[in-house]
Amino acid sequence: MKRNIFKGYSMASWFVRLVLCCVLALSSLAMAADETVSLNFVNADIEEVIKAVSQITKRNFLVDPRVKGTINIVSSTPIPAALAYDTLLSALRLQGFAAVESNGVTKVIPEADAKLYIPGIGDRNGSGDKLVTRVFMLHHESAAQLVPVLRPLIAPNNIVVAYPNNNALVVTDYASNLKRIEQIVAMIDQSHDTASIVIPVKYASVMDLAQTINRLMLDGSVTPTGSTDASQRFILMADARTNSLLLRTDSPARIERVRELAAKLDVQTSAPGNIHVVYLKNAEAAKLAVTLRAVLSGDTSAAGTASTANSASTTGTAGGAPAGTAGTLVAASAAPVAGGMIQADAASNALIITASDAVYNNLRAVVEMLDVRRAQIFVEALIAEVTADKAAEFGIQWQDLNGVNRTGANVIGGTNFGVAGAGGNIISAAGNIGTVGQGLNIGVVQGTTTIPGLGTVLNLGMLAKFLENDANANILSTPNLLTLDNEEAKIIIGQNVPFITGSYAQTGNAATATPFQTIERKDVGLTLRIKPQISQGGTVKLQVYQEVSSVQTQTINNAAGVITNKRSLESTVLVDEGQIIVLGGLVQDSVSNGEDKVPVLGDIPGLGNLFRHETRRRTKTNLMVFIRPYVLRDGQSHQGLTQDRYEYLRGEQREGQMPSRFMLPDMAAPALPPLTLRSERPAPVDTVKP
Repeated sequence: MKRNIFKGYSMASWFVRLVLCCVLALSSLAMAADETVSLNFVNADIEEVIKAVSQITKRNFLVDPRVKGTINIVSSTPIPAALAYDTLLSALRLQGFAAVESNGVTKVIPEADAKLYIPGIGDRNGSGDKLVTRVFMLHHESAAQLVPVLRPLIAPNNIVVAYPNNNALVVTDYASNLKRIEQIVAMIDQSHDTASIVIPVKYASVMDLAQTINRLMLDGSVTPTGSTDASQRFILMADARTNSLLLRTDSPARIERVRELAAKLDVQTSAPGNIHVVYLKNAEAAKLAVTLRAVLSGDTSAAGTASTANSASTTGTAGGAPAGTAGTLVAASAAPVAGGMIQADAASNALIITASDAVYNNLRAVVEMLDVRRAQIFVEALIAEVTADKAAEFGIQWQDLNGVNRTGANVIGGTNFGVAGAGGNIISAAGNIGTVGQGLNIGVVQGTTTIPGLGTVLNLGMLAKFLENDANANILSTPNLLTLDNEEAKIIIGQNVPFITGSYAQTGNAATATPFQTIERKDVGLTLRIKPQISQGGTVKLQVYQEVSSVQTQTINNAAGVITNKRSLESTVLVDEGQIIVLGGLVQDSVSNGEDKVPVLGDIPGLGNLFRHETRRRTKTNLMVFIRPYVLRDGQSHQGLTQDRYEYLRGEQREGQMPSRFMLPDMAAPALPPLTLRSERPAPVDTVKP
């Protein structure tokens, strides 16, 4: 049985009651919307303030334990309850804290960590002190260059980074500040309709015109402090193929200025013959003139011939003028080549070109490409030589000379090894005891005796010789050379030794009044000759000649002349820049054994040592030649290399200073002054009085 809850009431009364309930509900909502609160917190704890705002706004807060401190909020007039939350966010921001909303919970954490808890990309319509992340896609400007501009406008704890792959900016900051960042990015990221301008040239040389305008306009882009004004920067280049100027700048005023200068300079001149003078910066005028003449005439036999250019620069005349009147002009060919004439002025290193405008413009473009700074090669060679020489000598000799001066039949004899006069022969030692060689020498002397032909000598009955020699040598030579690309360089470190090649002392049986000898001098020491060639890929081709020679000390007093040891290497190799490559070397191991003995007696075990003299020698030689090239393409590379070697030599000089000694005066050895690079030198002082 169903109960009717409307029993006893008519339908009209229930309708009235329903309308009354709706009116009461709407009135209560209106009262909640118009509710105001007064926020007055003086040195209040942050957690207590958050609890109060949570009750007012009905929000759930999660407070980080690191959030500590007090807040001051004072409102002189009541504010709507809906603004209590925004007021709390502003107060937290001033204290270094931020609020992040996620899944119905508001997290209050330190500002530095807030960017890690942002749930997603912020809404464009977001406002207030909420932390949001935005991605700005740039279409015209570089994102990396825009980061330094925006960084001062963003809170220190928030981020702005550039993603170069798609030219985008990622910014995390408060929503109120991101609206300003968006406006700034939109104003900067604008297209430039005047980015590239082509200015055709009719009469003048586009190469000369570009150089002239660049000299005039570049000064205006430099501020008094020495920096470059970005609004005045421009790039002006010459296109020889179309004889046009290519201009790129963001300043309309600079465009009009360049157009005006080009129009005023691009006019026909009344100068007959179209004579042009081109001053070279790096190339040699005499050699370049030969190349350009060959290009015009189509004759390749004279192109690149340095000897022709060099001889022309010293013996040639200019335009038929007598030799010595111009002095430095290099003569052209006997007849002008088709299209023009080219001469070189060696004194000013300039080219004089007489040709039509079209031909001159083509030649000018060739000159610009050839007149470039040539790279240089610094070559470091390492010659490592390790030698070990071991020798041993053992022998016993004896003699019985007591019966030499006796009458009648007497017996003499003994063993005699070695070469007379070499220090190891017993007979030679008996005549001159000073000829006994190095090592341990033990002898038995029995007075003196007289030997026909030798005179009175020691009666040396026995001589025992013991010697062991061990000599090691470790030599490292590092000759260095600096030369231009495709230019040969040579360094010699050694002595100039005389060698007797002939003599003249007598004619027949008569002595010559003035005898003489013919002598030839030769360099003995270390020689390095290198010709490098740089390829575009960074590989260096080297034509190398390496020689190491020395004089044998034992042959200095040799009547037939001295003997020299020579090790040379000649090769052509390819090596990467900065890498070490071995050119070649010598690995030698020689063993020699010499034995002098009396037959049969010398083979007796033990006792045979009295009748035997033995020498052994082992020599090991290891010689290797390494080379390493460095390519120096600009002046900074030269300065770095020079400073490194200069400071190394100064350090060696400091190590070689004489120490102080008692009773001796201090004498400082000479030392190099500190190196001052050109960029570090003080500017010259103008001493001219006004």
